[in-house]
Amino acid sequence: MKQADIDRIWYGAEPVPLWLRLLVPVYRMLRAVVGLTWRSGLRKPTRLDVPVIVVGNITAGGTGKTPLVLALVGALRSRGWQPGVVSRGYGGTARLPVLLDDAPNPAIAGDEPSLIRSRSGVPVAVGRDRVAAARLLAGAGVDVILADDGLQNPSLARDIEICVIDGERRLGNGRLLPAGPLRESDARLAQVDFIVSNGGQPRPGEVPMSLPGSGALSVNGAEPPRPLAQFAGQRVHAVAGIGNPGRFFASLRAQGIEVIEHAFDDHQALGPADLDFGDGLPILMTEKDAVKCVSFADPNCWQVPVSAELPDTFFDAVDQRLRMRQPRQHGTPMAAAG
Repeated sequence: MKQADIDRIWYGAEPVPLWLRLLVPVYRMLRAVVGLTWRSGLRKPTRLDVPVIVVGNITAGGTGKTPLVLALVGALRSRGWQPGVVSRGYGGTARLPVLLDDAPNPAIAGDEPSLIRSRSGVPVAVGRDRVAAARLLAGAGVDVILADDGLQNPSLARDIEICVIDGERRLGNGRLLPAGPLRESDARLAQVDFIVSNGGQPRPGEVPMSLPGSGALSVNGAEPPRPLAQFAGQRVHAVAGIGNPGRFFASLRAQGIEVIEHAFDDHQALGPADLDFGDGLPILMTEKDAVKCVSFADPNCWQVPVSAELPDTFFDAVDQRLRMRQPRQHGTPMAAAG
């Protein structure tokens, strides 16, 4: 099925096909089997000498985790911490844990870790073994580790859990994969330390987050920055290979830009042919996509960076909890009941 068809089922009014509903018990059973080894104590989370913050979600696809990680990096640095980031490196080929250098290759490291490393400059480690990758950071002098994703992976003991939800799409139809977008039951939300609502109307107890983007940067650096408003009234090609491309397209339309949509799968590799539209119109893309296009982008390719905005009280609360460092005792649910 195409992603557009899945979105209509998960987030629209389209009925869930019977074959998808029949696969839910299979998914629930697989998660229960995996979780049994952790619940029984046969496997235990590894605790490092530095505190760990996990930023994740309970739905498939993107909700804004990476912008939040970048915002947390900045906020923690301003409060005296030396953060590092660990990531699975989705979309990349790296298997063994590795610390990224100053010019990471997204094809190897993944688009999100490459973006975090390039934009923040803090140490970033990727690897399929999250614990081994996190140990590289602990040996690199960081005093707090941010895990980009990993809410469902209990291998790394964590001190703080933050769940990001799409404030507009929320939890969709509320069903487990593959009939709906849920990786695990919405009961998991009661067990995390903070729920961050990206856009929409936050519910009581949720932390509001917005992702404003008002400028455009040349992908290959050939042109000076422009206000996004300079594209108002123009037709542009909009490229988005993220979890919710519609959010990016809507943000451009809100600036008065006439958008020709080009939605790609999340983490999809991009090549010159994907940007060859044959008409010379400007191409606007997300920052996450731009890191994969630097080597072949034309001067008419522009990225639209966003920065997460959240209340200072949220960052203060995270900082205070880190300084208290009271390890969590309730963050290992793996069963997908519900």
